[in-house]
Amino acid sequence: MPGHLDLKSKLSNGSGTDRRTDRGISSLRAFQSALRIIGEFRRTYVVLNLVYYGLVACGMAFVAFHPSLQQLLLGVVASAFTEGPLSVVGSAYSGGQLLLAMLLTFVVNLVIASVLWITLPSLLIPFSGLLTGALRAVVWGLLLSPTTPELRIIMIPHSLTLVLEGQGYILAMLAAYVQGKAFLWPGTVAAATRGQGYVVGMKRSLRLYLLVVVVLAAAAVYEALEVILVIPLLS
Repeated sequence: MPGHLDLKSKLSNGSGTDRRTDRGISSLRAFQSALRIIGEFRRTYVVLNLVYYGLVACGMAFVAFHPSLQQLLLGVVASAFTEGPLSVVGSAYSGGQLLLAMLLTFVVNLVIASVLWITLPSLLIPFSGLLTGALRAVVWGLLLSPTTPELRIIMIPHSLTLVLEGQGYILAMLAAYVQGKAFLWPGTVAAATRGQGYVVGMKRSLRLYLLVVVVLAAAAVYEALEVILVIPLLS
């Protein structure tokens, strides 16, 4: 009986290892599938990067000549993170709760800024997420332009947050483009009808969202570390 139990245990452990290996292979294939989609839309992806970061730069340049606009917007953002639903995020940062700040930043950036702000509009009106994403880029530029000595210091470490988080939104915008193109031109995805193209586009969009999740998770970790640990040392 002990030998039988030992054999059963080894078989069970082996089965568990196989399942973990299968999950690892499936995850790798999912990443490869998402990267293939980026390769397929390589030109669009490059254009989105140029447009997004270009709009951030334009917003920064504009508000440099209109600093009162930046102060107004910064006041609105500060109010949003001290009152209402987003105050829990502000509390996590002001209280130095590193892990909670990482988690909440990731949830807000993924659910609100990506899914609700970029993807959902595109599911209703094709390509509309490109416009909402572009609007976010402009607002970012208006908010983050280094117009004061304090902001110049903050933007030294925060520039990487801008690049990482922006990349997550660019990938969400690419997903919106891929979904919209499949819906309006179903023949490009070997679909017979727009309804079928919509479904195929949704599936491809979900594959790209795997990269959105990874990039925004990395951005959230860095931003929390930067704001809570690094910036106080520079101030």
